Parts: sequence; C-alpha cells; structure tokens
Amino acid sequence: MNNTKNPDSRVFAVERDGSSVLLDDDGRPKRTGSVMTATAHIITTVIGSGVLALGWATAQLGWVGGPLGLVAFSLITVLASYMLSSCYRTGDLDNGKRNPTYMDAVRSFLGGWKVKFCGLVQYGQLCGAGVGYTIASSLSMLAVQKSSCLHRNGGASGEASCKMNSNPYMIAFGVAQIFLSQIPGFTELWWLSYVAAVMSFTYSSIGVAIGFVKVAENGWKIKGNLTGVPIGTITKGQKVLRTFQSMGNIAFAYSFSMILLEIQDTIKCPPSESKTMKRAAFASVIVTTVFYMLCGCSAYAAFGIMTPGNLLTGFGYFNPYWVLDIANIAIVVHLVGAYQVYVQPFFAFIEKRAANSFPNSALVTKEFAIPMPGSKQPYKLSLLRLVWRTFFVFCTTLTAMILPFFKDVSGLLGAIAFWPLTVFFPIEMFVVQMKIRRWSAKWVALQTLSLICLCISLLAASGAIYSISKSLKVYRPFRANH
Repeated sequence: MNNTKNPDSRVFAVERDGSSVLLDDDGRPKRTGSVMTATAHIITTVIGSGVLALGWATAQLGWVGGPLGLVAFSLITVLASYMLSSCYRTGDLDNGKRNPTYMDAVRSFLGGWKVKFCGLVQYGQLCGAGVGYTIASSLSMLAVQKSSCLHRNGGASGEASCKMNSNPYMIAFGVAQIFLSQIPGFTELWWLSYVAAVMSFTYSSIGVAIGFVKVAENGWKIKGNLTGVPIGTITKGQKVLRTFQSMGNIAFAYSFSMILLEIQDTIKCPPSESKTMKRAAFASVIVTTVFYMLCGCSAYAAFGIMTPGNLLTGFGYFNPYWVLDIANIAIVVHLVGAYQVYVQPFFAFIEKRAANSFPNSALVTKEFAIPMPGSKQPYKLSLLRLVWRTFFVFCTTLTAMILPFFKDVSGLLGAIAFWPLTVFFPIEMFVVQMKIRRWSAKWVALQTLSLICLCISLLAASGAIYSISKSLKVYRPFRANH
C-alpha cells in the first residue's frame, strides 16, 4: 500500500494493475457522488409513478385535507431524512464506522429482532415497488395504444371496441429489466437516474398542464369542494376507507427512506456525507412537494370528484392526444430507471449473503470478461447475477400480471413501509446516536410523532386492502380488462 498526500486523511491509494487506485477508509474505491447525483437519485425515486395518483388522493381529501396532507408528509419526510442521514456513521458523524445500508445502520444502533424486522419491511417494500412500477409502466404503454384506438373509433364512443390486455406490455417491461438488472450496482446507475429524473419532470409538467387546460376549458371554474368526494356519492364507509387509502398514496409518493443510506453511501467526503445528504434531501423534497401540489391540485380543480386514479391514463381520448402520448412514454422511460434504483439494494443484499454463505461456489464467484466496444474495461458477467436477477424480474412481472391495480397497490405499499422505514427506525436510531435521554421533552415529542404515524399507516393499509379485495371480485387475470 502506498499512502498519498490527500487533504482527506481517510483516503488512501493502492497499486492495482500497475496503477494507483484511490480507496476510502473502508477499503472500497473512492466514492464520487455529490449533491447533484444524490438529488437525481432521490428525485428518480420520489417523483415516480406515485405522483399520478395524487389527483385522486386530493379528490378524496378535498381542498383542505389534500394540500395539508402533502405538506404534513413532506415535513415528516424531511425530518426523517435528517435523522436517518445522521446514522450513516456510528458514533462520530465524520469519522465513525460506515453503515452503507439501512440494515447495517439498524444493526449498529438497535440490533436484535429489529434488524430482521427492518430487512423484512425494507426489502419487501423494494420488491413491491418493482411490482408497482411494472403495473404503472404497462398502463402507460397501454394508454398510448388505447389513445390511438379511440381516435380511430370516434373518441369516447369507441370505448367498447378498444378493450386491451396490459400483459404484453408488462412482459416487454420485464424483458428490458432483465438486461438492465445486469448493471453491477448503484454507482453505475448515475446516468440512468439523470435520464429518469428528466423524464419525471416531463410527465409531471404535462400532468400539471393538462389540469390547467381543463380548467380553462371549464371557463376557469374550479371544481371540487373543501371535503372531497361527498357522502351520498359514496357511502360513509367508503368515504372513510378512501380517506385512509389516500394517505397511503401520499406516503408512497414520498417514500425514499428505504434507500436513503444506500444513496448516501455513494457520496464523496469531504464534506461529511451527512451534510451533503441533508442538502440533497431538503432540495429534493422541496422540488417534489411543489410538483405534487401542482399535479394534485390542478387535477382536482380540472376534474373534481371524477379525478381518475392515474391521471395520465384515465383520459385516453383527451385532445391533443399526442401530448398524453409523450407524457406516457416519459413515464415508461422514468420507470425503467426507477425500477433499478429501487431493486439494486435488494440485489446487493442477496448477492452479499450468497457470497458469504458459498465462497467456493463457481455459480456465486465465477465471472466472465466480455469485451465492450469503445471501452478499455471488459464487462464482467456474473453467473449469480444473471440467474438470480432474471428470476427476480420474472417474479415481479408475474405478480404484476396477477394484481394490476395501480393506485391500490401504491397505497398499500406506502402504508406498509411508511411508519417503520420513514418514522420508527430513523427516530429510534437518532435517539441512540444523539444520546437523547428517555422521557425528556425531545424524546416524548419524537415518540408521539411515531405513534401518530403508526396509526396513519394502519388506517391507510386497511383502506388499500379493502380496495384491492373489492377489485379482485371483478378482475379476471390474463384477460383484457382495460
């Protein structure tokens, strides 16, 4: 090992293949991430398919509850992100032991059964996101085809002749993900996150524009009311359950805590990873909240209580139809990248466990060097990566084909993961990291927030489960239902 003169004493160099390679304090290649790359990863994750259900959620909550819900969840997300980013290192925020994954942090600060509970919820959420993104992408691809069909058959009057099956599109999305899943890890995903972030702004902007155009067509009359869909239009029980489900949709739209530390582990130092991540999280949540407000409120203002569960696929004969086609294509491109941002931590977890359990297995350790045109470095194809990741994509695609209920699935995913990953674990680890005294004013305030969020999660999950069970009564798998 040869030490190099570096302003950051935690960086050193070693000789590899005749050249000096910079390494970080944990022996890994020096991280190069910045506020920009971290923000791109977060925006790719946050401004995802969940934004498309915010109009429907606002319609259930009304002009008072909708905006207040968005603001409340944004504040909770920022607070949780600050607490969680402080737990990237154990002890000293600048020089402590790194916790490159969420489970590593829980293991360092809490230990015991909480580690297994964290892994179950986190990786379950990541797998669920893969299913949700497969559903959303297929609906957008289907919307493009259906839009063309409707315009050939006289608009809304041709609805009956334009029933289609989303399964071929799910399969196509799955095939694309099989190839992209061979990208080794998070570090190599930066370019895909930039593309996906641009696409998310594209279709969100179109969604906002559609809302304003519809309001203008309505003579600038703002639809909707203060309390959302009124009782009478739906029953009291449906109103309560839809309100809970809306909370789950908003929670899903803000969910990125489960991969925050994985993103933070790509950031270079100095300055400290915690400072950079806090800046990235704050900027990302501000940007997304503005977009969410515009999308949710403009959709509700335009369509009122008839706002669809997925804004850009709910009006296939909207004119000019090519605008919606562009938006839906942008959604598909975005979700291609977002899928990878979500599932890469799960891939890494399984492959690390396999390497530790079977260090002498050729399936786990063997790699084949494949020359890449225009690159000096060959691509290293891993047998484990090829087999395991292909199997994972197959499973998420099949599950999506069986349960293709976009807003219901997104609401359930948001409800399940919101309390443990966004609130409970960040608070518990922060209390340990900052040595907050039990029963002090700060401790009581944090525990009260955790209890309130637990109640919200449980209620939101109940609403989503009811909606999914209701949809399953009339849905016929593998047939044209759209």
